[in-house]
Amino acid sequence: MSLDSETSASSRDWFFPSPSFLRSSASQYGRRFYSNSKPYSPPTSTRIRHRRRVKFPRTPTPTPANDKPQVSDTKNFKSTAKNNLICHSQFRFQFALVTLTIGFLLLLLRNMHLESKVIKLQGEIIGLNLRLHACHKLDTLNVTSSISQDADPWSRENFKRNLALFLSFTLLFIPLILFKYIDYISKSRYSDNISEQVSLNKQIAYRVDVFLSVYPYAKPLVLLVATLLLIFLGGLALFGVTTEDLAHCLWLSWTYVADSGNHASSQGIGPRLVAVSISFGGMLIFAMMLGLVSDAISEKFDSLRKGKSEVVEQNHTLILGWSDKLGSLLNQLAIANESLGGGTVAVMAERDKEEMELDIAKMEFDFKGTSVICRSGSPLILADLKKVSVSKARAIIVLAEDGNADQSDARALRTVLSLTGVKEGLQGHIVVELSDLDNEVLVKLVGGDLVETVVAHDVIGRLMIQCARQPGLAQIWEDILGFENCEFYIKRWPQLEGMQFEDVLISFPAAIPCGIKVASYGGKIILNPDDSYVLQEGDEVLVIAEDDDTYAPASLPTVWRGSLPKDFVYPKSPERILFCGWRRDMEDMIMVLDASLAHGSELWMFNDVPEKEREKKLTDGGLDINRLENISLVNREGNAVIRRHLESLPLESFDSILILADESVEDSAIQADSRSLATLLLIRDIQARRLPYVAMASQAHGGSFPKGSWIGEMKQASDKTVIISEILDPRTKNLLSMSKISDYVLSNELVSMALAMVAEDRQINDVLEELFAEEGNEMHIRQADLYLCEGEELSFYEIMLRARQRREIVIGYRLANAERAVINPPAKTDRRKWSLKDVFVVITEKE
Repeated sequence: MSLDSETSASSRDWFFPSPSFLRSSASQYGRRFYSNSKPYSPPTSTRIRHRRRVKFPRTPTPTPANDKPQVSDTKNFKSTAKNNLICHSQFRFQFALVTLTIGFLLLLLRNMHLESKVIKLQGEIIGLNLRLHACHKLDTLNVTSSISQDADPWSRENFKRNLALFLSFTLLFIPLILFKYIDYISKSRYSDNISEQVSLNKQIAYRVDVFLSVYPYAKPLVLLVATLLLIFLGGLALFGVTTEDLAHCLWLSWTYVADSGNHASSQGIGPRLVAVSISFGGMLIFAMMLGLVSDAISEKFDSLRKGKSEVVEQNHTLILGWSDKLGSLLNQLAIANESLGGGTVAVMAERDKEEMELDIAKMEFDFKGTSVICRSGSPLILADLKKVSVSKARAIIVLAEDGNADQSDARALRTVLSLTGVKEGLQGHIVVELSDLDNEVLVKLVGGDLVETVVAHDVIGRLMIQCARQPGLAQIWEDILGFENCEFYIKRWPQLEGMQFEDVLISFPAAIPCGIKVASYGGKIILNPDDSYVLQEGDEVLVIAEDDDTYAPASLPTVWRGSLPKDFVYPKSPERILFCGWRRDMEDMIMVLDASLAHGSELWMFNDVPEKEREKKLTDGGLDINRLENISLVNREGNAVIRRHLESLPLESFDSILILADESVEDSAIQADSRSLATLLLIRDIQARRLPYVAMASQAHGGSFPKGSWIGEMKQASDKTVIISEILDPRTKNLLSMSKISDYVLSNELVSMALAMVAEDRQINDVLEELFAEEGNEMHIRQADLYLCEGEELSFYEIMLRARQRREIVIGYRLANAERAVINPPAKTDRRKWSLKDVFVVITEKE
């Protein structure tokens, strides 16, 4: 049969070796090709064709562009390395386990060997005693019986010690063997899906981590359990290798744990090996204990440094937030608490505690015994609010953030929501600083009766208008709003009940009554009431005094009322006012001016906002330009810090100029003040060059300026036109006060004063709201000729009673040659000569 036929007939494959294989096989395995003791040699003439089986895959698989076989090889290599690493770790664990087991067995065998020697020696002793009995005729019965009785307890004692040694090692290895067994069972059970299963070691590590993280005392507890376990196992091991009792062995184990040098006195291999093991475990335990103690101390100091500890205070003032007003606010609160020997102010903001303390330490004023405590946290988190004892604070001040007004008010609203959600309730009231008047209603709706609001932007805008029309009023507001001089106080005086307000007005030698808090009207405060009003039971008197404990009613003095020299009202004349800059509440300021100015007045607006955009902003703010009755708007576009733009304005013709902190730069106090200061100097210089210079002596400020002096020329221009600059940074105040060329308004400081005053007594907010509102009463500066004649001698009480004929309350005066006004003057009954150049500060109804 031919080869092909066999191949076709048979179903098996044949393997035909290649020539190279034949040559290599012949050299290495030559004997395999011998038949009948003769080597096989192929014929030289016949050439054998060697056929090699090649298996082709039935379904050819295309090879992708990327080299996937290499990726699979890499994965196989990584898995092989991982398996090798696992095998290596298992080998190390098994080697350690075997080593410890061999050591334990060696100790046990040596102990058994020593026990057999003891028994053998006891037998020899018995034999020797028998021989001695035979020689000396001793009582063998007693000797043998005594020896046998001693041998039995010894054997029982050895059994106990071997059992204790075995038990200690068993307890030591049981957890390890148990973990390995459970891990082996889990791997064998999930061998098909082993890649998705988590090993037992990882699960145990995770559970231990959760236990140590959740429970604060878990670490010391684990350390205590480990220490007790080490002492117990060490005591059992010592009991097995020594002749001491168990209690003494436990004590020795504790001494080895507490002091690693105590094992030096051990005798024998077994006791020394056990003592060294216990000492080594003790060193590990004490190292862990030192680590825990060190971590606890570091964590405590770190929490103190970062302001995470709780403020344990009550009746303190709490300030939430951080802004440029904080320095002035802390200064006012420190002055207010000075009469009480100091107080406590807690400040919580989303800043680092060390940075806050560093910034407060740089503030250049005396805290007068008031302690300032800083804490880092968010007022939107109840846990942080509890950390500063918010429920026990007597007043909570929420500062507006520097930046966008709407975002700042929105954050203030969320803070009020958080404060109203305190479960313990609030002991004090909440004073919220807002940036936009439109958001006041919403904040009061959320906070209810707990909230008092101070709209900073609106207050400053109204103050600027009042001060622009009445030079010197800014300084008077600083004196009244601040705690350094005189401020508002409300108190009940039962001895005044039944008296008319006209008599109450002159009943306080050290205070000036300004109004009545009427109990029958639900506690409503009435400023400048009628003289015929009679105080009822429960009514309280609103006064201006230096402090709440510096005034009290006295007996009525005898005061001559007299009559007014002339009874007339100064007619209003049209005015021309210039606004430099653009504010958010421009429409409110325009409406206030329209209500207070005479018909035919002009309001010039000079800023870089396009005219069409101005009209749109004013209309969106609720102002109808066509409905303005007394003023007409004149729009000029330009930059207030460029001289040629300012020179295009008739600066010498304006009665008042208001330099506003422009909306575009109001987020940066320094930049806004620099712009306002540059505008002020440019306007004064332009006015001085346009007005003829007249050499004069400045009696008001005690000095004269020579001709050609720039400050003298600007001073002359300032006497012609009143300029009010909106100042945000208190440091700019010194520059303006030194130049004497502007009647400034210190915005941030005035707002801080108002916040501090409302925080000390929330009732004062109603008084301030009426004095700043469009209707009701306001402060005015009146000329002296309305109340007296030139050179007339009158006491301050007499001037007060004369002013009551005009329905006014005189609260102070400024002499012609004085720089500052005197509010609530002392010695009100003393007479003095007055000049017609003097002016009086009064509270009167708005004209």
